[in-house]
Amino acid sequence: MVKIGIVGSTGRVGSLLIDGLKNDPEARLAAVHVFDSLERELPNDVLVTNSMNALLEACDAVIDFSAPEATEELLEAALRNPKPLVIATTGLSAHQLNLIDEAAQEMPLLYSSNMSVGIALLKQLVEKVSAALRDFDIEIVEQHHRHKVDAPSGTALTLGEFAAKGRGLKLDAVRISGRDGQIGARSRDEIAVMALRGGDIVGRHTVGFYNDGEFLELNHTATSRETFSKGAIRAAKWLAGQEKGRLYSINDCLGI
Repeated sequence: MVKIGIVGSTGRVGSLLIDGLKNDPEARLAAVHVFDSLERELPNDVLVTNSMNALLEACDAVIDFSAPEATEELLEAALRNPKPLVIATTGLSAHQLNLIDEAAQEMPLLYSSNMSVGIALLKQLVEKVSAALRDFDIEIVEQHHRHKVDAPSGTALTLGEFAAKGRGLKLDAVRISGRDGQIGARSRDEIAVMALRGGDIVGRHTVGFYNDGEFLELNHTATSRETFSKGAIRAAKWLAGQEKGRLYSINDCLGI
């Protein structure tokens, strides 16, 4: 039985993680991290704490669906007390991403901007199609609910990275995130990553490949946040049995 701690327990996915662990035959909720208070009842044996150190002491693995500042605090604490970490927080800074790389050398660590099976497969498809259709323009559009605070989404950027990888490019060198005014013709290598916000959209990502006379679009739509919570719990149970020394992805967990 894997004892799991949650960082980001007051968020939407955090609440689903708590629910998902209630009847899991292989894992149970051991601790939750909160900055203020948690407005729901938990079993008496679950630790509720604002201390990352206490959280780590109480569990076998941690799932993090929080904010960049909280993720940074978790990583710094875990470097002192290593535990398997599943990190799904997006909008991370370069320093925080470097901390993830550092922590992966000291503990099993899985980082993914999206925990769904569909996105795991889509990343691989995007890389293959990008390599095969080298004359096609690539445009990525992501749609999320009005409350999402980072843009573009971490998933859209990851898809952009795989699209660039398929052509031997670095996304940072070719990415644009908006067009306005007399900007001139589109360059050959540029990859656009656009963000739309509105309503209660859980998540939709479209990677389009456009050429004269035809185009191909690869779409993924999340209709429930449970796809993320279920994927994260599966990842945490898998990660608890892995070795340190490399940064894992959701694709490693799924074996694809």
